[in-house]
Amino acid sequence: MTSEQLAWKIRRHAIEMTHISKGSHIGSILSVADIVAVLYNDIAYVNPKDPKMYDRDRIILSKGHAGAAIYIALAEKGFFDVEELKTHYADGSRLSGHVSHKGVPGVEFSTGSLGHGLSVAAGMAYAAKKDNRQHRVFVICGDGECDEGAVWEAALVANHYKLNNLITVIDHNKMQSLDFCENTISLSPFADKWKAFGWNVIDIDGHDHDALRAAFNKAKQSEDKPTVIIANTVKGKGISFMENNILWHYRYPHEGEEYDRAVAELKDQIPEGIFDMYESEAGKL
Repeated sequence: MTSEQLAWKIRRHAIEMTHISKGSHIGSILSVADIVAVLYNDIAYVNPKDPKMYDRDRIILSKGHAGAAIYIALAEKGFFDVEELKTHYADGSRLSGHVSHKGVPGVEFSTGSLGHGLSVAAGMAYAAKKDNRQHRVFVICGDGECDEGAVWEAALVANHYKLNNLITVIDHNKMQSLDFCENTISLSPFADKWKAFGWNVIDIDGHDHDALRAAFNKAKQSEDKPTVIIANTVKGKGISFMENNILWHYRYPHEGEEYDRAVAELKDQIPEGIFDMYESEAGKL
């Protein structure tokens, strides 16, 4: 499977999962899909046959409301059965709306209360350094949660301890739950803030898989600094009427025109070599 194929599957599953569960955050899931796909498919050292492998890389989704993207990537990579995705948001399911590590193989930490993922990731990276271990810690943050003071405290600590084994990706879709980031609390100049805190900064198109791979590989070469990849994305990416539309932070694709149009648009984008798993009995959830 290529990262492009995985990203499409994340988007396709996400439409079904939020439609069935009437769950929120489809816009955030769609914006982070390419980042998650490249990370799990091409970059991170993880093993579905041994999720707690000693020297595995750690991945934390700080923007836990986009947890469906992580669940889908894990299922498609073999950490658990794809069939289980249909239980997302259901009572008693281990696949809760905000990503949870409780019983879910491959999930390192439960998140959802924004602003804490980077602090946890910095702690993990620091511990790895103290123990002379070689794994890396990846954390995916939203730009909206960068309003939180804890993010910048963690950024300060990561630079102080020269945590070059820590790689942060910002899903910079420039939107929050109720408005654009600039109208809520301005983050500008965003890259300069991270530079001032002593981080390596890589600014890219967060939907360009080649650019993502290059950025991750460059970050791995850092000798004495943590790296932040500012991945410029579009909230709702892949579904035209959801793109840059604040409505789709909380709304789910309703039965009828919304759902039908979303599915039709994704079908027009299906990569070569895969099929729509919801049209084949063999691949159906």
